[in-house]
Amino acid sequence: MYQEEVILEFDKVKNIWAQCALTQYAKTAIQNTHPFLSELEVEAKINETTQARDLMEKCGTPPIPSPDGIGEIVRTAQKGQCLSIGELENTAQMLTAVQRLKDYLAKGRNYEIPLAYYEENLNPLESIKEQIRSQIWNEQVADNASDLLKKLRNEILHTESKMREKADSILRSQKEYMSDSFSTFRNGHICIPVKKEYKFRISGIVIDKSATGSTLFIEPSASGKYYEELQELKIDEENEVRRILYTLTALIADHGEIIMQNICCMEKLDFIFSKGKLSLAYDGIAPKLLRQRCIRLQNARHPLMDQSICVPLQFSIGNGINGIVITGPNTGGKTVAIKTVALNCMMAQCGLHVACESAELCMSSNYLCDIGDGQNLSENLSTFSAHITNILTILKRVNKDSLVILDELGSGTDPAEGMGIAIAILDELKKSGALFLATTHYPEVKSYAEKEASIVNARMTFDKENLKPLYHMVIGEAGESCAFYIAGRLGMPAHILKRAAMEAYGRESSAWQLTENNLLDAIPDSAPKELKKEYAPLIVRKKTPKAKAQISFRRGDSVMVYPDKKVGIVCETANEKGTLRVQLPNKKIWINHKRLKLLVAADELYPQDYDFSIIFDTVANRKLRHQMERKYVEGKDIIYEE
Repeated sequence: MYQEEVILEFDKVKNIWAQCALTQYAKTAIQNTHPFLSELEVEAKINETTQARDLMEKCGTPPIPSPDGIGEIVRTAQKGQCLSIGELENTAQMLTAVQRLKDYLAKGRNYEIPLAYYEENLNPLESIKEQIRSQIWNEQVADNASDLLKKLRNEILHTESKMREKADSILRSQKEYMSDSFSTFRNGHICIPVKKEYKFRISGIVIDKSATGSTLFIEPSASGKYYEELQELKIDEENEVRRILYTLTALIADHGEIIMQNICCMEKLDFIFSKGKLSLAYDGIAPKLLRQRCIRLQNARHPLMDQSICVPLQFSIGNGINGIVITGPNTGGKTVAIKTVALNCMMAQCGLHVACESAELCMSSNYLCDIGDGQNLSENLSTFSAHITNILTILKRVNKDSLVILDELGSGTDPAEGMGIAIAILDELKKSGALFLATTHYPEVKSYAEKEASIVNARMTFDKENLKPLYHMVIGEAGESCAFYIAGRLGMPAHILKRAAMEAYGRESSAWQLTENNLLDAIPDSAPKELKKEYAPLIVRKKTPKAKAQISFRRGDSVMVYPDKKVGIVCETANEKGTLRVQLPNKKIWINHKRLKLLVAADELYPQDYDFSIIFDTVANRKLRHQMERKYVEGKDIIYEE
């Protein structure tokens, strides 16, 4: 798939075109179709499309089935292998389809359409088709395929009948030994159902038994003597069937070349008629090829757009005008316009009709396109870098017979530098002699196009009242982006617009004066002087928690213990969990500091360096501590209360 075909969406046209084809050959040929470079070949291909459409309009849709698989059948026959019944029936069906197509084309010859003369290349091989039809019927070889086969099958039926008669006779005469009242075939043998306990009462061979084992299926001796005769008849029948199939296979092999020619002709016609079907789908017309470098399209449409909503395009280039610079507002249809021109030219050069009311166009040696932002993350290319890379490739390949399509020329970088690059590129294209279309928003590029003799401006029209693009191209006039006008109509205040225009054009320039005057018309009387602020949701901030006052209890503080409201004295200060120990009458308790209230601080109750062991320790511990302070006391420990 060529990159330009994807950019111009010709690949999507091909997908629709392929749906018009029935054979795999045609579908593959469609995907492999690219612009031809021979004028004679293009004219012949377009003529084929025109004839196919004319023939379908006069005679209806051609009866072309898919002959896929028939070629393999022919090759199998030519290798000497025997064709199956299904393969022979498929071949007969294909020959019937050949006859129908031949009749269809014969009807088209009455209108003197040259394409209908392909009828002469089709040979339905009537005799072979009728022979297959007469010898194969309902997915099997017919009884009347040969006298011998008919005789053998009659003898088989007669022998089977005699076998059944013998078995039924025994069944009726010995019914008291039977578990059922009818005979049956088991493993090709006629059998009667005999109760297990009476198996020796019936002369014959046990062939099978029931699932429970209570019934034995016995082939009576009177019937068994016909079994070998029946098997010989079936072998003879099978040999005769195989002989008939080999005979029919030999006919297919002998006429394999004609059958393959039929297939090739049908596949080629399927491809040609698919072009006619596509033309009918988008109501196309045959373009006229011009020798001079000129393109004239009247009421041109993009073939992928809905015809009921697509605005027709009037376009002309050539006769001394090599380039057109198209300007206009965003979403104004500039990109669609240049794609419409290039796509219709490419379709014509592929032998297709174009979506126009009338078209005169020249062939192009190549189609060079730069459309879309072109950003390539895998290659780390920005929009501007991708554009420049594409354009450098275009400048290397461009020649006087090229058609060049450039969208948003010079975009993706600093406006001043982008404008300069855009003009330089247009100048190079002008020197090459190629036909080119470019879209831009730069006013300097418009000015450049006005000065150059071989380049003209064009604009896409815009409905300023309803702020809607009209999608009409006016060649010879420069367009405007309408950015200030649209912004003013949408309610942007005048002071913002004036500042924008001043920054864009400069207060002292004539462009600024013109823009300022236009702004007065663009701003409606109802436009606000200032933007009215609208409600915006507020962020709910998380409150910073206030630092809590830390109550630090010291040893000796007199405290109130809640909820019992008992008075105690702090004997051990708080740990990391805020739990401290309080001396109550006759006991000591651990308690959280939040349940305490300071009554009297230790500083007010006791002198400095007071020995609190007098209050909190036992007499025994105090004596032992005094002893340990003077000397080592063996085997003694100070015990504290928990």
